Amino acid sequence: MPELPDVELYLFALRSRIVGSKLEGVRLATPFLLRSVEPPLDAAIGRTVTGLRRIGKRIAWEMDGALFLVFHLMIAGRFKWRERGAAVPRKVGLAAFDFAGGTVLLTEAATQKRASLHVVQGESALQAFDPGGLEPIGSSVEMFGDALQKENHTLKRALTDPHLVSGIGNAYSDEILHRAKLSPFKLTRQLTADELGRLHSATLDTLSEWTNRLRSEAGDAFPEKVTAFHQGMAVHGRFGQPCPRCGTPVQRIVHGEHEVNYCPACQTEGRLLADRALSKLLKDDWPKTLDEMERRRSRK
Repeated sequence: MPELPDVELYLFALRSRIVGSKLEGVRLATPFLLRSVEPPLDAAIGRTVTGLRRIGKRIAWEMDGALFLVFHLMIAGRFKWRERGAAVPRKVGLAAFDFAGGTVLLTEAATQKRASLHVVQGESALQAFDPGGLEPIGSSVEMFGDALQKENHTLKRALTDPHLVSGIGNAYSDEILHRAKLSPFKLTRQLTADELGRLHSATLDTLSEWTNRLRSEAGDAFPEKVTAFHQGMAVHGRFGQPCPRCGTPVQRIVHGEHEVNYCPACQTEGRLLADRALSKLLKDDWPKTLDEMERRRSRK
């Protein structure tokens, strides 16, 4: 799912292409994309895009007259910029938005279509889509700590909870926790002042660095490969590969569509983590440390 740096990349790329331009037409390839009834989608046709906003992981197009198109890309939704009037791809195409200078295609390369579009009128209606989490960029360590410690959750869960912190998901939470040298399963209310400071700095640095890096890599081109797995990430998507800090193999826990990637040496004092279901299944067969895992492998 596109997270804060990826969504900001889309906003950066779209601003120069559609802000100040009139939406000339909309071609909806599937009725399931549109999740609202009033105002109708046709109400946006003929209006000028006056601004773009990020609301958590959502993208809002502001049209004149305070009309908003609110997109949630979910896991596989992506924007494409093509020549004006470009056809909507048959299998993955959801919609096309035509402007004088080109067409924005919305695609979703997934069997189960989850991306959504809402059309809303007015600021108050738009704010209903804001889960209320703290915007981490620009926050103080005190604000950050207050947000995380509203509830006593694991750091992984707290960072990815949009009601607590805005815009962070699986990928960047892994990177943040690795940079901060903290266990994904440490509880928020167990953080020391030093650990909270490290986590706050790691969050700001990771999000800012990746936002700038993705913009630099895209240059003037429209981003074509927005993904949760970026070359150069420390642990996310790097299961079994060496940690760039210490060389220890990166470990992973997978539960459904969610996963945790971490370095045992840097983050958990050498302990291997397991979710409850896996621990219950394997019981005493689950290795507790990397050394134990290596010993078992050497016996095979």
